[in-house]
Amino acid sequence: MKYLLDTHIWIWSVSNPKKLSEEVKEILKNKSHELFISSISFWEFMVLLEKGRITISKPVDKWIKRAVNKSNIKEIPIDKKIAIQSRKMELPHQDPADRFIAATAFLYQLSLITSDGKLAKNQDITIIFNKV
Repeated sequence: MKYLLDTHIWIWSVSNPKKLSEEVKEILKNKSHELFISSISFWEFMVLLEKGRITISKPVDKWIKRAVNKSNIKEIPIDKKIAIQSRKMELPHQDPADRFIAATAFLYQLSLITSDGKLAKNQDITIIFNKV
């Protein structure tokens, strides 16, 4: 199976796995699964840091490099197809990160692992909802 990690799921998988459900933990540790992240998640990570919603003990570049390596995820860059699809999708809000993440899941036919209740309502993508 192929999965796209929402930004918080990726962060928690590295720094606070207690926030992940048993189902999500099982998915993440299964070596036969392919895990992906949208490049917008790095931007969203920086925004969360700037707003003080998360804190880290290492310089940002080192933290991200370690987190990507530890998570064994592959990055999907934003391209024009994703940008266009992000505006076509019906989502309950205009959050740019969520729009790019949803569009990436849709175009790459990935199951999205998220804890965002609003994003989970999208009918166009398969959702694995992180219920803790």
